[in-house]
Amino acid sequence: MIDLLSYQPKQEFAQKHMLRLSDYTHDEILQVLSLALKLKKQLKEGLRPPLLAGKILAMIFTKSSTRTRVSFEAGVYQLGGTAQFLSSNDIQLGRGEPISDTAQVLSRMVDGIMIRTFKQSDVEDLAKYGSIPVINGLTDLLHPCQILADLMTYYEHKGSLTGKLAFIGDGNNVANSLLVGCAKLGLDISVACPEGFDPDADVLAAAKQAAAQSGSKIVITHDANEAAEGADAVYTDVWASMGQESDAQDKYKHFTDYQVNEKLTVRCKEDYIFLHCLPAHRGEEVTETVIDGPHSVIFDEAENRLHAQKAVMALLMR
Repeated sequence: MIDLLSYQPKQEFAQKHMLRLSDYTHDEILQVLSLALKLKKQLKEGLRPPLLAGKILAMIFTKSSTRTRVSFEAGVYQLGGTAQFLSSNDIQLGRGEPISDTAQVLSRMVDGIMIRTFKQSDVEDLAKYGSIPVINGLTDLLHPCQILADLMTYYEHKGSLTGKLAFIGDGNNVANSLLVGCAKLGLDISVACPEGFDPDADVLAAAKQAAAQSGSKIVITHDANEAAEGADAVYTDVWASMGQESDAQDKYKHFTDYQVNEKLTVRCKEDYIFLHCLPAHRGEEVTETVIDGPHSVIFDEAENRLHAQKAVMALLMR
């Protein structure tokens, strides 16, 4: 069993960006989680190591956010740096400037870029044309920083990174990144989605490749009960992701059997934990009795966005 607080890296941390978890080795993910736990412990003790003293993070948002903005802005400040909030209305990207130009200009002025946007290709292009670290704060395809916080939360409450996690709902960016994150670390994962709403095929292929090395068991099913059976953690997300609201009612009719409720969670282990990346729609993808009940760790999970992202920034930007 790994003690992440005293984890000793097996290799040098070689990543320049956080674009997708599939780029990271098992050891590099553990390095991020280890540092996140150490930074969390230090903050609780009143310590704020200035790992990013004098550094500036540009934060580009074309999607609105609560947790992403606050956690990155607070995190870089706690490490001694500063953040600049840039909405699509504030910068020339919103008026048609090529990403390649924006990437090269920002590379001469700041020390890192976090972007929360729609297209994964925009994140990839910022990294391709810039010369500074780029962090994926969320795209329609992937949400790697969220999954780092999720894995950190799972470890804190379960004491290890073994067992089974069940994801119930839409095969969206969270499900995609969860598949890879669990597969990289050897954590079994079952994903239950309605037909036609499965995770991305290319991401699933990358997860299966990682699972072949780690021993993780991946199950993709259309049966929520099968996915939840014997789970140590059950996870869900909103059924209509940001930008899909206009199609929500038509989409919801496919998800009536995928609500996380007490009938479903009795199939989990007695000490299961409930995860949700938030914001949540109580009464839709999850009942109030589950999300506000004794098994829910959603606010620990939300807080851990701060610590996981501080670790990512510290490893990439210093």
